[in-house]
Amino acid sequence: MSYNILMGFETEDKELKVVGLELMFLTPEKCSNANGITAVELAKRVNLSVEIVKKKLNILKDKNIVRAKGINPKFWLFDEYNFQRLDDDDEIFHLLCNFDDVDFERYFTY
Repeated sequence: MSYNILMGFETEDKELKVVGLELMFLTPEKCSNANGITAVELAKRVNLSVEIVKKKLNILKDKNIVRAKGINPKFWLFDEYNFQRLDDDDEIFHLLCNFDDVDFERYFTY
């Protein structure tokens, strides 16, 4: 099933991209816990509602791009190994690899 069909629209999912990139570039120093970041903390970082962030995290989890640790609270981490193993034709892979409109100063200090 195509990601666009699953999501019900034909445009780029900017919220999914923001959540995915935030986790992709998240370093342990930026986390309040060594196990990862909670959905609430992530929602504050990306200025989205917690419900939207949880939906996007579940989409990424279904693709095995992120993994969760714990139950309450649940901590989220990006899975670089599984991300690299995604098919080159995967729409989420293309979404997260399209850096045309990404401000890297958000993730790195030069």
